[in-house]
Amino acid sequence: MVLGEDGVKGERGLRAWFRDLDRILGGDLTGLSTLRERGLGVSAWRLSACVVILGMLYGACMGTFAVFGVKGPNLMQVVASTIKVPLLFYLTLVVTLPSLYVFNALVGSRLSLPDVLRLLVASLGVNVAVLASLGPIVAFFSVCTTSYPFMVLFNVAVFAVAGAFGLRFLLQTLHRLNLATTLPPPPSARTGSAAMIAGDDAEVEVAAEPAGALEPVPNRAIAEHVRTVFRIWVIVFGLVGAQMGWVLRPFIGNPNIPFTWFRARESNFFMAVMQAFSHLFQ
Repeated sequence: MVLGEDGVKGERGLRAWFRDLDRILGGDLTGLSTLRERGLGVSAWRLSACVVILGMLYGACMGTFAVFGVKGPNLMQVVASTIKVPLLFYLTLVVTLPSLYVFNALVGSRLSLPDVLRLLVASLGVNVAVLASLGPIVAFFSVCTTSYPFMVLFNVAVFAVAGAFGLRFLLQTLHRLNLATTLPPPPSARTGSAAMIAGDDAEVEVAAEPAGALEPVPNRAIAEHVRTVFRIWVIVFGLVGAQMGWVLRPFIGNPNIPFTWFRARESNFFMAVMQAFSHLFQ
């Protein structure tokens, strides 16, 4: 009976973790009123478990190319890719967390370091959710083609798309958190309509809450200097993530090279992408 109860509890816990991620994707946890009341009310640890599970799923799809290699299946590459994809995200998180906190402080935000950590993990959750949703497509092409350069470029494109969604979520939620901590709460909040706050000399219109996690807050433009600061950070994050992937390679498995967990340090990510382009059209 004890084992059965523990199993049920574990199943409920797993469902709860993914329910939090689903509410993040749907925007339920990132509305201005919700953020004003309790901030980004998610557990970084529970979201981390979702990131690991979804990252492993995409890693397995990524390593499928090695299973159907022309020189026979390479199951160790699937194992390596399954482990490395979550590792890629969390190593990038460790490297970029201090810079985001400092950049956030420079623009006058009141978010604490734990708040920034939760925001980054939530952004990783959005990122890997998009990745995992595209994983079956990656596995399909892995089965259908023998072109290693094509699979390299295809996975780079998939990571770029998922990363764009994740960074978009991060910047929008960061903007909403800053608004939630600086703006006074409206006397009434109505979804789909606007409320009016009466001031001493004028009335200020407070726009209705956005419907989705990626939707900009209506009539609340981000100051230009804030945009500039976070655009710089987004570039830094992208560069770190790309080069981290290069350091942890291989993820796909070159059929002409024996399996190895890590390759020798050489060149860089961008040179490798250019070489893949040249080999693809030869």
